[in-house]
Amino acid sequence: KAPFIPPKLPPKLDYNSLIKEIGEANRALGELNGLLVNIPNPDLLTSPLLTKEAVLSSRIEGTQASLEDVLKYEAEEKVTEANEKERDIREIINYRQAMRLAIEELEKRPISENLIKKIHYVLLDSVRGASKDRGNLRRTQVFIGLPGTPIEEATYVAPPANALQQLLSNWEQYINSDKEKDPLVQIGLAHYQFEAIHPFLDGNGRIGRLLIPLFLYQRNLLSYPLLYISEYFEENRRDYYDLLNSVSNNGAWDSWLRFFLNAITTESIKTKGTVLGILNLYNDLKAEITAINSIYAVRLLDVVFASPIVSFASIKEHLKTASNQTVYNLLAKFVNAGILQEISGKKRDRVYVFAKLIEILR
Repeated sequence: KAPFIPPKLPPKLDYNSLIKEIGEANRALGELNGLLVNIPNPDLLTSPLLTKEAVLSSRIEGTQASLEDVLKYEAEEKVTEANEKERDIREIINYRQAMRLAIEELEKRPISENLIKKIHYVLLDSVRGASKDRGNLRRTQVFIGLPGTPIEEATYVAPPANALQQLLSNWEQYINSDKEKDPLVQIGLAHYQFEAIHPFLDGNGRIGRLLIPLFLYQRNLLSYPLLYISEYFEENRRDYYDLLNSVSNNGAWDSWLRFFLNAITTESIKTKGTVLGILNLYNDLKAEITAINSIYAVRLLDVVFASPIVSFASIKEHLKTASNQTVYNLLAKFVNAGILQEISGKKRDRVYVFAKLIEILR
C-alpha cells in the first residue's frame, strides 16, 4: 500500500451544508465560555476536569485506568510494581502535565511545530512510548492496522518521513491563519490533518485531541482551555476512526465536520452542566463550613476540590503551617460534616474521598 499524502489545507468546503451544525456548535461553546469567564478560580475547577479528559483521551488509545485509579495513585504517592495499570496512570498524569505546559507556552507564542514537539516530550516521559523518540518527528515509515498485520493490509499508511516537514509547515500556517470562515471548522480540519500527517511514532492521537481546547483558547473562544471532547470520541470511537479514514479515502470532509461539530456542541453543553454542578457544590460547602471553626477550613475545601482523593500526607503538604493534630481534627470535622469519607480503613496513612465531586465528574 502506498503512503497517503494529505492534500494541503484548506480544502474546498460546502459551508452551506454545515450551517446548522456550525451555528449550534458556536452557540453551545459561547454559552460555556460565558460561564467560564465569570469563574473566580478556574484552576480549582479545571484540575479534576483535566484529569478526566486525560483519562478518556488515553482510553481511546487503550489504557484501562479510571479517574479514581489516577486520583488514588496521586493521593498515596506510592509507586507500586511497574505494572500495566501504573504505566497507564503515568501516561494520564503526563497528559495533564503536557496540557499545563502547553497553556504556559501559549502565553508566549501560538501553536507551532515546536510546541507539539515539547508536548510530545512531556507526554512520553518514561512510559511505553519512551523508546519512541520523545520530542522528535518520526524518521521512519509508519502505518495503522491491527497488531501484527503487514503494511499491505494496513487501514492507513502515513506520509513518508521526508514529507513531514512540508506538511507540518502548511498545517502550522493554516492553524494560525484567520482566513477560514469559521474557527470551529478550522480546528476540525486541522485535527484531521494532524492525525493524517501522523508526525510522531507514538502519541499522535492524544496530541491531536489536546490541540482542540488549546486552539479554542488561543482564539479566545474559551477563556480557559476547558472543552474536552475525548468523551464524545471515546463513546463514538468507531465513527471517530471511520470518519477520519473516509476523509483520507474519499475526501468526505462534510461527514467528518458534521461529527466534529456535534462533538463540540454535545461536550460544551455537558461541560457547562458539570462546571455548574461543581460551582454550586463549592458555594454550598463554603457556606456550610463556616460552622467549622478553623482558619484552614476553606484551604482544605480548595484542596479537595482540586484533588478529590487525598491522604493525610498530601493535605499536610498543602497546609504547611498546620500541626499534625490540627490536620487530624480538621479531617475529622470534614468527615463528620459528610464532606469526606475515609476509604482505606487503616489506622495510619488514611485516604479520604470527596465522593460528591467524583459523582459530578462521572
